[in-house]
Amino acid sequence: MSEGYQGLDPCVHCGFCLPACPTYLATGDENESPRGRIVLMRALERGDLLPTDKHLQHHLDNCLGCLGCEPVCPSGVAYGQGLSSARHTLRESNESSLTQQALLAIFAAPQLWRPLFTLARWLRATTLPRLFAGPGRVGFAWGMLAASSGLRRPRRRLSYQPHGPPSNQDDPTVALFRGCVMDTLFPHVHGATQRVLEVNGFRVVDVPGQQCCGALHAHAGATEEARRLARWNVAAFATGVDYIAVDSAGCGALLKDYGQLLQTAPAAALAASVRDVSELLAEAGPRTGAALPMRVAYDAPCHLHHAQGVVDAPLAILRAIPELDVRLPAGHEHCCGSAGLYSLDHPALARQILHDKMAAILPHEPDAIVTGNPGCLMQLGAGSIAAGRRIATVHPVELLDESYRRAGWYRLSH
Repeated sequence: MSEGYQGLDPCVHCGFCLPACPTYLATGDENESPRGRIVLMRALERGDLLPTDKHLQHHLDNCLGCLGCEPVCPSGVAYGQGLSSARHTLRESNESSLTQQALLAIFAAPQLWRPLFTLARWLRATTLPRLFAGPGRVGFAWGMLAASSGLRRPRRRLSYQPHGPPSNQDDPTVALFRGCVMDTLFPHVHGATQRVLEVNGFRVVDVPGQQCCGALHAHAGATEEARRLARWNVAAFATGVDYIAVDSAGCGALLKDYGQLLQTAPAAALAASVRDVSELLAEAGPRTGAALPMRVAYDAPCHLHHAQGVVDAPLAILRAIPELDVRLPAGHEHCCGSAGLYSLDHPALARQILHDKMAAILPHEPDAIVTGNPGCLMQLGAGSIAAGRRIATVHPVELLDESYRRAGWYRLSH
């Protein structure tokens, strides 16, 4: 993993990264900035600091990995590559927290995460999560579960009824990457994704045998486990489709990096076919639906905005909805503090970052907060509850799906 440090070479310590770093803004500590962490990573690479150094571990572990520093860097520093190498080194020499070990073990095994998250979804269907949600640590966890329910919709399942040319073999084929959290806690988003893609001329096919993408493992420095999951997914998608659509920003960022992670031609081919669902829809139009007279605040997921560089496509989805008042709060491109397992491992700092985020969003008095990543949806929803508000958090495709439903492009099947 030492080659990853080479991405840090262009750094001239100019400080342009400081205003883009949520942990630096929250603490004012230079060690909690990209510039400060690069100094620490260089010391680790040279051997001036040992991987067992607690000061080093603390500051590198506190990094969200949001990559907000990379787009603003005038020198093109590949901060994320250096951080991945450093965390891999630290993991080889130190034991991670019991919380992290347990969670990574769960996400590595479908026989564990699928029943656990399915039970959580069933629990969400009761009134308990909304009843117990609140500002405290336990109440915040309940709030995260409550916030995963998405846009309220008719109980009956929606099925696409085409009004234009029927789907044919010449339409681009798209396989939906199902993942783990999305497939169990957010199946409503998957359903909306499939429907809106079909409305916009894509032929959606199912690819069985998928696993967790491995993003949580990669971010934690568990590189070999991330590679194992990546190889499994590369094999699952070997049958070939035109595109792999992803409706989770964190998953999409790692899937697009599979070529770098595995260094194989099949992995590079898979990575080249990956698109965030907003990219596919923006390229296709998307078709305009019926009016949704509501105000929403858009918050950009870090691993869509920064890691993938997908900035305008989600807004194209929202612009296709008449009468939707879209607000971009100050700092909408900054991390909300979710960052995979971060909010569980670093609850105090994550909540401090979230507090600043909510302070920018709430004055807009939105009817919903819109973002394209499951952790962000849950974090922002719980944050609104903790702030005394109960604002729905929804994926952009959910709003487009509702707009299409109101436009009469779906028939109801029982």
